[in-house]
Amino acid sequence: MLNRFSDRHAGFDDPVSLLLACHERVRHYLSLLQKLTTHHASHGSDEQAQDAARAVLRYFDVAAPLHHQDEDDHLFALLKTRADATLSAEINALAAEHPHLHAQWAQLRVTLMAIGQGESAILNEAEVDGFVALYTQHAAREENAVYPYAQTLLSDAEREDMGRQMAARRGVSAGTP
Repeated sequence: MLNRFSDRHAGFDDPVSLLLACHERVRHYLSLLQKLTTHHASHGSDEQAQDAARAVLRYFDVAAPLHHQDEDDHLFALLKTRADATLSAEINALAAEHPHLHAQWAQLRVTLMAIGQGESAILNEAEVDGFVALYTQHAAREENAVYPYAQTLLSDAEREDMGRQMAARRGVSAGTP
């Protein structure tokens, strides 16, 4: 797995590192979701389960869709203008997985909402494991098959513009002139 560009404190002035840092957060919340599944099976929708469910919900309801939009609208779109057939096919395949990830999330979300509100619910371990596996594989493929090209195929100005647009989508300043 590629982590050479990753930095937990990456900012919009280095959007590729920011996207990679987001993958680290994805892995954190996927791990929390798996821990929640185990905890919930034994303890139900107790306070710890509620807190974990709300944290996972916040991340996958807000940050994950923004991340996918950043990739689709900026990184993938820019790279495709310079990609060879192999890279272009990989980008298309990864972009096509985003709606599938969102659909799987929508199914899990209903149960997590109930748990987050302290209601009785059944968190399907196989459903969670499938979501975790798909998301983990997806992020690893992006990191290994696409992200490295951002450093070689995109200009500094394109990366700066990408960072500004990502920041604007979130209503913050990119910190670049």
